[in-house]
Amino acid sequence: MRHVDFSPLYRSTVGFDRLFNMLDGIGQPEQAQTYPPYNIERTGENTYRITMAVAGFDEAELSIEARAHVLTVKGEKAEETAGESEYLYRGIAKRAFERRFQLADHVEVKTASLKNGLLHIDLLRNIPEAMKPRRIAIAAEPVETTKAIEGNVVSEQLTH
Repeated sequence: MRHVDFSPLYRSTVGFDRLFNMLDGIGQPEQAQTYPPYNIERTGENTYRITMAVAGFDEAELSIEARAHVLTVKGEKAEETAGESEYLYRGIAKRAFERRFQLADHVEVKTASLKNGLLHIDLLRNIPEAMKPRRIAIAAEPVETTKAIEGNVVSEQLTH
């Protein structure tokens, strides 16, 4: 894959460093991280939900942190005590994980819940009033009215 040089854009833009770093990262090979599986869905105009399959984890073994446009979800299983049982086959993963999601500006985490082995994280894009589009009314041009200067009208009487 070709590498794109963003240095000319750095000279003429301010505050887009994060975007350029993300675009730079797209070209680099990423580790194939498939665990745990997850969905990202849009549930409304400004609402989103991330659903992660975290079977076998409880609330105490999961942590969610949002900082500087990055949402991090971590899961760490508690140590098993020896002698509980012997597994003949282990198909349910108990490995630790860390999954990161890049959040856009003004996206904040509203709630998180764990139900039936699925972790639901609800997000809201909260755009400040100053950044929302607003409708500007177009006024018709004011109609100019003729202004009369008050004065005494002197009438001349004509004599015949």
